[in-house]
Amino acid sequence: MNREMADSIGAWWEPRRDHIQPSEFVLKQDGSVIASTYSSSPVGRMDPQATLELITFLNKRARQRS
Repeated sequence: MNREMADSIGAWWEPRRDHIQPSEFVLKQDGSVIASTYSSSPVGRMDPQATLELITFLNKRARQRS
C-alpha cells in the first residue's frame, strides 16, 4: 500500500512512519461498501466474529425484503 492508494480509499496515512493505518471494509458483491472502519491504532479494528454476525444479519434482512 502506498500513499496514493491510501488517499484513494480515504485512509489515514502515518507520515512519521510512512505507512497506512488500518482501513477495513465489508463489500457487497457489486463492490459497494456496507461497513467500514478507519483506525489510528490497533483499537477499533473489525473483530472477525462481530463482522460475521453483521454480515449474517444484513444477509437475513436482505432476504426478508425480497
